[in-house]
Amino acid sequence: MSRCAIVSFRLGLTDGVSIVAATWRRALGELGYDVVTVAGEGPVDRTVAGLAIDAPEPPSTGEVEDALADVDLVVVENLLTIPMNLPASLVVADVLRGRPALLHHHDPPWQRERYAHITALPPSDPAWQHVTINELTRVEMAARGIAARCIYNGFDPDPPHGDRDGTRRRLGVAPDEVLLAHPVRAIARKRVDVALRIAEQLDATYWLPGPAEEGYAPELERLLSGARCRVLREEGLAVEHLYAACDAVVFPSSWEGFGNPPVEAATHRRPAIVGDYPVAAELRALGFRWFPADDPEPVARYLRSPDPAILDQNLEVVRTQLSTDVMTERLGSLLADAGWAP
Repeated sequence: MSRCAIVSFRLGLTDGVSIVAATWRRALGELGYDVVTVAGEGPVDRTVAGLAIDAPEPPSTGEVEDALADVDLVVVENLLTIPMNLPASLVVADVLRGRPALLHHHDPPWQRERYAHITALPPSDPAWQHVTINELTRVEMAARGIAARCIYNGFDPDPPHGDRDGTRRRLGVAPDEVLLAHPVRAIARKRVDVALRIAEQLDATYWLPGPAEEGYAPELERLLSGARCRVLREEGLAVEHLYAACDAVVFPSSWEGFGNPPVEAATHRRPAIVGDYPVAAELRALGFRWFPADDPEPVARYLRSPDPAILDQNLEVVRTQLSTDVMTERLGSLLADAGWAP
């Protein structure tokens, strides 16, 4: 059986790249690959410590070569896209020159102000294929001389059902209490300040289950301590219980490479309040009916008198355009076209 390695800074955790990589791992397995995971952090098959975001030193060429020695195809998840550990990215790029590799791009440097000056990523090579998670990035990469395909993230349109009543009891949330879930890591672009304002306007409880990262902890503490609504910080619950327990998902990000939570909300039949980040417009064009983040009245009306047609339409968009089956089919077509079908 052909073997594929998925390589990244971290895998198997709760960040968006890890979640998407897990769906690709399942898809590659269905397509006939034996899949192994390689990363600097997380519950992976092969740990190369120097690949971690905060690694003090990059891995040696030999360490990366050894981790990939028995591999026929390498899928690189964002590690050759965003310079969160640029020395490690450059080592991996050098090792992969001339061998089959699929670079899965989530966040190129020009889309982040603090990385916009870096031009070493993404690299390219005649032996490689490039995939973006949205059309916006595909077009931007084409303008920079890199041809890529867009394969949207895939979602299970029939996920497990969560325990609404039991989860709300665990959280101490009353049956008539409006609960807004913000299922993200707490970093600046997730706009916790806007999410709190929405919760205050709706007289709702705000639930932020993710940890603070990228030095955001002091600002998060300031925002939460000044909130004029009830705040929950319960972590570690399975996503199906999170979505079951909440009444709506709030997602007012200023930037996302994709934005999984509003789509996940659709699969769990929950309404979503979504900001105007650029890729959100691309996803709305698929047919999603999301509530605006700058006007609380439409979602307030919905919460007073829910309209199941909105949930039906959102779920149908996932089923027909963003399902894991659709994603696997598109990935299989790319592999076949590249001559990499196992």
